[in-house]
Amino acid sequence: MSRIQTPTTIADAVEASQPLLNTVKASLGSTPNLFRLVSNSPATLEGFLGLHGALGKGQLDPATRERIALAIANYNGCSYCNSAHTYLARNVAGLDEAELEANRHGHSTDAKANVAVSFALKVAKNRGRVSESDLAEVRLAGYSDAELLEIVGHVALNVLTNYVNEVFETEIDFPVVAATRAA
Repeated sequence: MSRIQTPTTIADAVEASQPLLNTVKASLGSTPNLFRLVSNSPATLEGFLGLHGALGKGQLDPATRERIALAIANYNGCSYCNSAHTYLARNVAGLDEAELEANRHGHSTDAKANVAVSFALKVAKNRGRVSESDLAEVRLAGYSDAELLEIVGHVALNVLTNYVNEVFETEIDFPVVAATRAA
């Protein structure tokens, strides 16, 4: 059970959050617990959805975004996000089990994606303090400055959701995959 109330339905949510939750439901076909829990603060929900939507229009492909989400979820020990992003990575991005396991450890079986995922984890571990050589490595792999910014943006987005889920113990509503903190 979550530490704060999670509205059971959209109609039970704070009125200002209901249109946002309806948009989530139209997009995903459901309103996962994370979104309903965050709906207790319309401002936080709007900010979360705004950043999520903007980054979804970026240059990073969906598979790389999911890879980063898994690496950060495991680094932060967030089983809710590990479960949700395992489901999305498998069923939306089409990643296989070997890739998912590599992602959970901050790597990828794809050479280019490996650089992005490793960099994202380095950003999280070092709280943004990366070296010129770290940036050069990502650029050498073919990532643009815009994509570098998006990688950092995805780290921040995932840290937000990881922390919300850990602080409030959001009830997992995806097939459970426990975070390992092995990254």
